Amino acid sequence: VPVRPGRAAAAGAGLGAVTGVLGVGGGFLAVPALVSVLGLRMRNAVGTSLLVITVNSLAALTMRAGTADGLDWAVLGPFAGAAILGAWDGKRLSAKVSGYILQRIFAVVLLAVAAFMLIDAAL
Repeated sequence: VPVRPGRAAAAGAGLGAVTGVLGVGGGFLAVPALVSVLGLRMRNAVGTSLLVITVNSLAALTMRAGTADGLDWAVLGPFAGAAILGAWDGKRLSAKVSGYILQRIFAVVLLAVAAFMLIDAAL
């Protein structure tokens, strides 16, 4: 099913508004939106979400790189390296798992994050 640009723009704007109000990253909300609103397959939705996160991160890094405080490369380097290795391993693992199982794993992780956020807010 082809994705209509207007529908994609509306979904993106809605997602941006919700994540802006809640103060959370849009990555964990983007995948369900891409699957349910735009009808993408789970694997395509995950890839699209990761691409959007990458572009947003690079834009933020570009804007932050010229600030007076600078970047803490002792933190940034290992974190980025571990994230790249984790993404590479995740891609290899996802090739061996069905889309249905990936959806279930994603739902469990999303619920766990919500529970941790609720506990953190309550304490």
